[in-house]
Amino acid sequence: MNNIKSFNISKQSVWRAYELVKANKGSHGIDGQSIEDFEKDLKKNLYKIWNRMSAGTYFPPAVRGCEIDKRDGTKRLLGIPTVSDRIAQAVVKLYLEPITDPEFHDDSFGYRPKKSALQAVGLCRTRCHKFDWVLDLDIKGFFDNLDHDLVMRAVKKHTEEKWVLLYIERWLKASMQLPDGTLVQRTKGTPQGGVISPLLANIFLHHAFDDWFVKRFPKLQFERYADDIIVHCQTHKETQFVKHTIRERLELCKLELHPLKSKVVYCSDTKRDGSKFYMSKNPPAISFDFLGFTFRRRTAKGNQGRLFDGFLPAISRAARKEIQETIRSWYFTHKTEKELEDLSRMFNPVLRGWIQYYGSYSRNELKFMNHQLNLILQRWAQRKYKPLHRKSAKAYEWLLRIIKEKPHLFATWKTFHGVGR
Repeated sequence: MNNIKSFNISKQSVWRAYELVKANKGSHGIDGQSIEDFEKDLKKNLYKIWNRMSAGTYFPPAVRGCEIDKRDGTKRLLGIPTVSDRIAQAVVKLYLEPITDPEFHDDSFGYRPKKSALQAVGLCRTRCHKFDWVLDLDIKGFFDNLDHDLVMRAVKKHTEEKWVLLYIERWLKASMQLPDGTLVQRTKGTPQGGVISPLLANIFLHHAFDDWFVKRFPKLQFERYADDIIVHCQTHKETQFVKHTIRERLELCKLELHPLKSKVVYCSDTKRDGSKFYMSKNPPAISFDFLGFTFRRRTAKGNQGRLFDGFLPAISRAARKEIQETIRSWYFTHKTEKELEDLSRMFNPVLRGWIQYYGSYSRNELKFMNHQLNLILQRWAQRKYKPLHRKSAKAYEWLLRIIKEKPHLFATWKTFHGVGR
């Protein structure tokens, strides 16, 4: 029997890929198979992936289209691959990422090892002090409109490995099953939800934007997180020119700068008056959102306790609304069979995550979380304990006593010292 394979792919890399996919969890694909279902015959399923990939006979199934709500009220169509396909994609990612990542620009932060959104926000904050103007760029339907030929050209600049190129091309062309069951062929784009898609996006934008921008505007700086891009400029005239030049560059790469969401922003603070711009026919924006934070003029305390106006980030209105809706969706009043300690264990990981991320800048802006949590805990207590039923004042007194006795029970209590409503 001939056991010679077309491609040299190790079984160990398939196992590592499976561990990555399991750690990231995720939903099922079109076959309805969960990671738990996949693990019922783990050895056989992993062998099947390795065998087919090594032989060059692996063909990805269609991805499952799934609509999710965006913060701006519109819908985004995710493409969810099957568990097996996510593992296969992770095998290619494990090979390609160590090759490409060292070549990426330092100011590219999205979906990269040892890089984070908070690093991008922090660097943006620093540069807003140095530069008077910002270009807030939005690429219209970036993931949905990536040109397949240009993506493959970009990938080939980093590797000539035939099996890597073969499977990336097959994933790009894989069909999608829409929520209504319709199967559509894709001629452009890479589905958000795929393991390989963020890496392909970074490879593409490294050549389409990062590398080009550094050569074209060596004195300017930017932060990029996937397709979210902030560019810093010195003057209003320079900002307009840079925006026009970037638009032309993206058009060459078969992408479009969003005409409404891309904007010029003046970084107004104590030292920057900007009144002459506000009196013009087309005054610039004075705030922008980046990675869940709104940058605008705010009052803050300096090192010696003096107040000053700076151009600073804090949690955005959209992120705040999303948190409020999530807390409401926990339905505490339907969980009266639980104890406070149970609720703490259930929801503290999420609360801590929000505080650690959004509380990195202007933490006091998160007090609404504590107020909202206390209010629903008060209502929970009124339903759980008969003596507190329809007695909101007593329920509030009860809650204050618990906060004083157990100030570390909920992450918001610990952070905001048990401040009430």
